[in-house]
Amino acid sequence: MLEAGTMLLFCAVLFASVALGWSIIPALFVGVLLFMGYGLVRRCSLRAMASRAAGSVRSAGIVVVAFVLIGVLTSLWRASGTIAFIVAHSTAVIHAATVIPLSFLLCSAMSVLVGSSFASAATMGTICMSLGLSMQANPVMLGGAILAGVYVGDRCSPVSTSALLVKQLTHTNLFNTIARMLRTGAVPFVLSCVVYVAAAVVEWLCASGGSGFGAASAAATAGSAGSARAAVSTNASSITDIGGLFSSAFDLHWLTLVPALLVIVLALLRVDVRLLMLASIAASVAVCVGVQHMEWAELLRLLIFGYHAQNPQVAALLDGGGILSMLTVMATVCISSAYAGIFAETRMLARLQQVIEMLGHRIGACGATMITATCAAALACNQTLTIMLTHQLCGGLYGDDESERSAQAIDLEDSAVVIAPLIPWSIAGAVPLATINAPTLSLAAATFLYLLPLSRMLASAVRRRSGFRTRHRSQNQNPGLAIPHRPKPMLHMFAHGFHPKSGD
Repeated sequence: MLEAGTMLLFCAVLFASVALGWSIIPALFVGVLLFMGYGLVRRCSLRAMASRAAGSVRSAGIVVVAFVLIGVLTSLWRASGTIAFIVAHSTAVIHAATVIPLSFLLCSAMSVLVGSSFASAATMGTICMSLGLSMQANPVMLGGAILAGVYVGDRCSPVSTSALLVKQLTHTNLFNTIARMLRTGAVPFVLSCVVYVAAAVVEWLCASGGSGFGAASAAATAGSAGSARAAVSTNASSITDIGGLFSSAFDLHWLTLVPALLVIVLALLRVDVRLLMLASIAASVAVCVGVQHMEWAELLRLLIFGYHAQNPQVAALLDGGGILSMLTVMATVCISSAYAGIFAETRMLARLQQVIEMLGHRIGACGATMITATCAAALACNQTLTIMLTHQLCGGLYGDDESERSAQAIDLEDSAVVIAPLIPWSIAGAVPLATINAPTLSLAAATFLYLLPLSRMLASAVRRRSGFRTRHRSQNQNPGLAIPHRPKPMLHMFAHGFHPKSGD
């Protein structure tokens, strides 16, 4: 009862913080006090809890270093013109009849390169939304396509903070996990493309019928669609000429693409992700100085504070990055790591872990992880804490060998990472949607985010069912292989007595 009350109080603090628009960090610190207070009530040593918490935070040091490199890398990609080059040339292929599926594909490609859903939504997502609405596309489908796309790379990019966090938690090889993510995500990705192509066809048929582009769905989403169009209409015309806008702020030489190409090539060669990012950072610095003619003082400033463009229109699309931009996620990881140590010392989650293990025995580790991740996402209100809570709660479902840790890594990637954005009150989905001014109803159109966990659960159920049939058939065909009735152990008989059956 005390465990439930403590968790409910922590969740109330988190919900209040998110609802009021405050930073989540103070709420997480309140959680530390609540959980340590629970331990003191249970007569746990304060020194022991603090020691376990500090040990867990130290173990997160490697991923924190990676987050610093990601903050530096994203600011340099903005300043060097790398993102501007990619966006300016890729959005040139967007047309009214294909804007929805192309928005999904372009946002997917951008998120794979930058590894951040928020950064992808602020750049490629904002432009795709503005161009799409200027072409009278359905804002619900368009917003859903963009949201799904920005999380494709957030899940499986070698420079993704969530992928690096899962790697650190499960002690697995990042590139092996990415290879498995590509396999498990292939069918949901293709199905999502089919859905968005079908939506584009419906829009085109409505337009050709004379009712206006997107009129068929306008009635169903009139309120949210109208507000989204109104919010973006002021910007749509001003950023229509993306190439001209970015050309006025950057020298879009082909050399600006080198930092991104380095990430792709070195990732294919499976170079350590920290070396990969350092190589791209060095190339970005060279481009900033040699191509964009940036002063060294300005370069050093943007490494810490991020890139800030002088042109307000460019600033709205590209500002961000820097080490300071990663402070929130780094603090979240460190505080959440402290939770892991406190929970281990107080055994606060022991009963819940037992329930999850029982659930895993009935529906499999994958299904139990999906359900746990959904509940954790609803309570945590952000992706990072969802990943860490799901990892700790589901730890008993997996063994400690390499194959089991790899299985847990892929289950976390296919559950906690993509389910968190689907929770309406979670910042994982709310921030990207607010960035692109898309309606909340767009969550229903983010097909990749729910097709992926659903496909994994379906595949797991099919495997379990086929495995049961195989074992049952083998036992019927080979009765000698059937598991015999086990006699009562001797210790059990000594303890409880021997009770022969009637007739013995």
